[in-house]
Amino acid sequence: MADLDALRARFVRTLEAARGPAGGPDPDPYADDLLGRWQEPQRRYHTVAHLTAVLDRIDVLEKYAHDPDVVRLAAWFHDAVYLPDRSENEERSARLAERALPEAGVSAARTAEVARLVRLTVGHDPADDDPDGQVLCDADLAILASPPSAYAAYTAAVREEYHFVPNDAFRTGRAAILRQLLDLPKLFRTPYGASEWEATARYNLTAELEMLSLPPEVPS
Repeated sequence: MADLDALRARFVRTLEAARGPAGGPDPDPYADDLLGRWQEPQRRYHTVAHLTAVLDRIDVLEKYAHDPDVVRLAAWFHDAVYLPDRSENEERSARLAERALPEAGVSAARTAEVARLVRLTVGHDPADDDPDGQVLCDADLAILASPPSAYAAYTAAVREEYHFVPNDAFRTGRAAILRQLLDLPKLFRTPYGASEWEATARYNLTAELEMLSLPPEVPS
C-alpha cells in the first residue's frame, strides 16, 4: 500500500519549491484532490503505486533534469485524469495542470512546462535537447524494465483496466502499442535509463509481444 501521508508531504515540498519564495495558498487541498484522483476505482495500474514509482525514479534521474521540481509536478499530473475508455487522458490531465497550478501559485512559465511534459507522455518520444522530457518519460517507462514477476503483475493490471475490451481486440491493441515502443530508436534517453533499463525493457516487450502473437488457447 502506498503511504498517502508521505505522498502528500512529497507533493507539498514539490509545490513549495516550484512556486518559489512568493508562496501561495495551502498546498494540502491540491494534494488531496490529486491523491483522490489517483485512487479512483477504475484504476488498476495507474494508481498511487504507479505515481510513487514514477516519483522514485525521478529521484534517481533528477541529476539529468533541468528543472526537477517541474518534472515532479508533471509526474503528479501525467495520469491525474484517467478513464481507460477515453483516448484524451493526457490532454485532459494537461488542462487540469493548466487550471490548478496558477491558482496554487506556480508561474505561467512553469505551468506551461508541466503541461507540455504531461502531453509528451502520449508518445514517450522526447527530443534530444529535452532533458526534463527525457527524465519524465524514462521514469514513466521504467516499469518495462521490471523483473519477470513485477512485469507480469503490470501486464495483468493493465488488462484489468481494460476489462471491457474483448480479448481479441485487446491483444491487437496491446500488440500495436508494444510494436510502437519497440520501434523507438531508444526507449530510455537518460544515460542511467539507457544503461540500466533499456536491454531488460526490450526483452520484456519482445517476450510479451511474442506471447500475444500465439493463438489463444481453446478450452477443452
